[in-house]
Amino acid sequence: MLKKRYLQIKIEQDLKDKMVFVGGPRQVGKTTLSRLIGEEKFSPFVYLNWDSPEDKKTILSSSFDREAKLIIFDEIHKYHKWKNYIKGQFDKYKERFSIIVTGSARLDLYKKGGDSMVGRYYYFRLHPFSLAELLFPEVANLEPFSEPNFKENKESFSNFQKLLSFGGFPESFLKEDKEVWRRWHNQRVERIVKEDIRDIENVKNLSLLQVLINELPARVGSLLSLNSLREDLEVAYGTVKLWIDVLERFYYHYRIYPYTAKTIRSLKKESKLYLWDWSQVPNEGAKLENMVGSHLLKLCHYLYDAKGHKAELFYLRDIEQREVDFLVTIDKKPWMAVEVKNANHKVSKSLKYFREKLKIPFCYQMTTEKEIDLLHDNIRLMSVDKFLSGLI
Repeated sequence: MLKKRYLQIKIEQDLKDKMVFVGGPRQVGKTTLSRLIGEEKFSPFVYLNWDSPEDKKTILSSSFDREAKLIIFDEIHKYHKWKNYIKGQFDKYKERFSIIVTGSARLDLYKKGGDSMVGRYYYFRLHPFSLAELLFPEVANLEPFSEPNFKENKESFSNFQKLLSFGGFPESFLKEDKEVWRRWHNQRVERIVKEDIRDIENVKNLSLLQVLINELPARVGSLLSLNSLREDLEVAYGTVKLWIDVLERFYYHYRIYPYTAKTIRSLKKESKLYLWDWSQVPNEGAKLENMVGSHLLKLCHYLYDAKGHKAELFYLRDIEQREVDFLVTIDKKPWMAVEVKNANHKVSKSLKYFREKLKIPFCYQMTTEKEIDLLHDNIRLMSVDKFLSGLI
């Protein structure tokens, strides 16, 4: 049985007024989610994939089933005139059927040329499974600057371990098989490079881009040095910068940047890199940090896409090298800081320092130990599975 995803109800509501664009990594479940919405709320519906020659003919001829209540356009951003095409279909048929556009690239970036679509669509970023999504059927009603409702659940620790090992992408997570996981990962990366990126971006050396992909998991959680990558790959700085940007546009990785404020002497530009599929990170500590970061990014994207709050994810680091892994802000104002420490019960001095300097309302330090929930100097030391269960 297909699992209802956390964005489904909100997308169904938004389709009453506008088009809905759903972006996200390849194989995260965009097509499954869209088809489920069609089956449950908009039957009959039409699904059209730009990669299918037959569907491409239907798209270009604009010949749709007159009974359809919903048209799903998948990967249509690979069509160079897709923006004007979608705008035209919406303006012409918005009273007859609803439209969902899905794609494994940043659809909000691939809108070049032609008239603006501002006011015609809502954009959602679909994330892999998170712990809260697996444990609880309803999306948490989490309001900015309030403390999450951390719920006890007997399945939380086992699901946390499974997510850490297999990642949150539906196929690899649900199969729970290392052989399937390895083969799935290889196929996913090959399709990102040889199909998605090749079809849109002007990247000439795809084999070297594959080498870059193989390098990135070992750099998760560290300050990202493009110069170091340039030297390792023996390419120009501009080339490696372009490749990193391209991979980010196709949801292979994401970057977070240091938070800046007048009260701290923070770093200005250096980013940290994390993978959408944290299961590929070889170092266990970095993998856990990546998983927590991805859960926090999912929270930020949900609050922005579904609720309209300007939520962002940063890290904290100053020139004295005090550092905290993550900071969630609303309108650039600190909401919660999170430090990931495996099994360490000693509260981070950096977390205490930034809590006082920035007046952060909620500060948390993670531990992989079960059933830990303590308060030290207004910093909550928590089992990581309990913390993640209180997010989205």
